[in-house]
Amino acid sequence: MRFLHLLMLASLLWLTGCATTGTPSETTTPTEPAAHTPLYPSGPLSPIATGAAGSMAVAGIDAPSDLWDRIRRGFAMPDLLGEQVADREQWYASRPDYMQRMTERSRKYLFHIVEELERRGMPTELALLPYIESAFNPQAVSSAKAAGMWQFMPATGTYFDLKQNAFRDDRRDVLASTRAALDYLQKLYGMFGDWHLALAAYNWGEGSVARAIAKNEKQGLGTTYPELNMPAETRMYVPKLQAVKNIVANPERFGADLPLIENHPYFQSVEITRDIDVSLVASLAGIREEDFRALNPSLHRPVILAAGMPQILLPWDNAQVFRRNLQAHSEGQYASWTVWSVPTNMSVSTAAQRAGMSEADLRQINGIPPRMMIKAGSALMVPRAATTRQDVSSHLADNGQIAFTPEVVTRRTTVRAGKRGETVASIAKRYKVSAADVADWNDVKTSSRFKAGEAVVMYLPVRLASTSLARTSSKQPAAKAGSRKAAKGGAAVRTATAAPRAAGKTRVRSR
Repeated sequence: MRFLHLLMLASLLWLTGCATTGTPSETTTPTEPAAHTPLYPSGPLSPIATGAAGSMAVAGIDAPSDLWDRIRRGFAMPDLLGEQVADREQWYASRPDYMQRMTERSRKYLFHIVEELERRGMPTELALLPYIESAFNPQAVSSAKAAGMWQFMPATGTYFDLKQNAFRDDRRDVLASTRAALDYLQKLYGMFGDWHLALAAYNWGEGSVARAIAKNEKQGLGTTYPELNMPAETRMYVPKLQAVKNIVANPERFGADLPLIENHPYFQSVEITRDIDVSLVASLAGIREEDFRALNPSLHRPVILAAGMPQILLPWDNAQVFRRNLQAHSEGQYASWTVWSVPTNMSVSTAAQRAGMSEADLRQINGIPPRMMIKAGSALMVPRAATTRQDVSSHLADNGQIAFTPEVVTRRTTVRAGKRGETVASIAKRYKVSAADVADWNDVKTSSRFKAGEAVVMYLPVRLASTSLARTSSKQPAAKAGSRKAAKGGAAVRTATAAPRAAGKTRVRSR
């Protein structure tokens, strides 16, 4: 029986061999020809040299282990060599504490920048540029008033649609400033066709680089980055970036300890549909307010105006917590602050009284400096009434500004009515004050008339009071006492710094 089974198995194998080795005419005809004929080497194979293997561009299929690995894989700019690069490598390598603080700070923002660079097909070295610009500090402000981690000047920020108003400065905004910086770098690369020159223009200005190139061309000189004549700061700009790139590429060589930054988003964007306090957002998200501001550094004030800032950034794991808690929030009012457009020039004390808050609090929350009045049209952050349901308009949220005018200190001044006498109105007109004030200062009616030579009390700006004094003194004979002080005492205009007689009177006016 066993022999019979073996014989049947052998027969089946023989029939199978016939089916697979026959010609096409003996089997089903193919419906389409083969795609190609494979080629095989005719001679013996030679081993691949190490150099040849290293030059092959083989795409890895494994995901980057961390964000540093991902950045290294995207390096695409030509390396800059030279003593300046070595000098900057030594500078960074000898400051491990500084490098640690700087790279730790970048943890919140680096993933988003790398994502944007890859989406645009730009070299990932550019993700390291904020290390050079601001040490990845979004609150950094230079002596030239450049702000944010990408260090935009006010005019350049405006050109790239970065709003700068009383409530926020988008030069510090993570998403907006990164978008603007990469837009600018792409524009510069399009102008110069070279990343090193584009970076020089980012630091020095495109016009300056263009003029330097034109000057070298006129003199028959080279026009690459190392060959141009430029300021010392720009000369060291690309070497700094190259040094950081080299440290990131090979941290062991420089003894650097880069913190682990996972290849995962640090934050999520969350939509905001109503004005809401910063403190409430932090509370609903379960984070500290300073951590919220680190991700939303453009905010100036304690409230988020939805019309101007319709989205905020929250840590990845806290975004859903915020959404859930916001939905469950039962209070009808999300914002305890609103914006008041000041109707006329007024003192800080008057504005504070109208807003129902202390002068110190009004100054602090709106950044009002001392000895300044608030100009008409200024957008002040003030407490929001519990019954108010209307949020700040988009126009005010995007364009609100605060403007000031110096306070004019007034001084108690005594003037004399003319030889024929004067009315309250005529004296008020002469000194550009209101007739009601003149009447109040002298306890008379606005329709009253002063006798010739009668003393009239006035509160005039110091500058105007001094001018009146000089004009009156020039008409008087020399002082009999032979002293300037005596001349002042006998003049028709007497000044003093005594407080106004009527309590509560404001003696500060705008120019």
